[in-house]
Amino acid sequence: MGIVTKDELLAKVGTVIGVSDWMTVDQETINKFADATGDHQFIHVNPEMAKMTPFGTTIAHGFLTLSLMPALSAKADLPRLDGIKMGVNYGCDKLRFLAPVKSGKRVRAHFKLVSLEEKRPGQWQQLQEVTVEIEGEDKPALIAEWISQFFV
Repeated sequence: MGIVTKDELLAKVGTVIGVSDWMTVDQETINKFADATGDHQFIHVNPEMAKMTPFGTTIAHGFLTLSLMPALSAKADLPRLDGIKMGVNYGCDKLRFLAPVKSGKRVRAHFKLVSLEEKRPGQWQQLQEVTVEIEGEDKPALIAEWISQFFV
């Protein structure tokens, strides 16, 4: 979508502003996340034991799926406010993990712009509703309200 003015971005409030490309969540990624976080629960890293669970295989950590949001947003061609010097994550509201992402599955994100407000001159806060879809599944992996701030 490219660079937009504040008025063009404000006009998009309440609409889906982008959908990412698909991204595969493979076992190597899950293992690296386990190493980075110290969360080596068998459901994530032991395929043999995970076969005995209702999932039948290993699943990604919920926080791994959440941490993919910046990469997914980069693959969504979201509109960018003109003149941004820096952007930062500010947090999430109403985060829910709704379905597990099985190892080898592909996910993509849908981004809906909920609000955009100038907090101070040159500092904008954006709230997006992000739904991370799992290919071939009825329920999404997660839904979150993602807050970002941009400095122009």
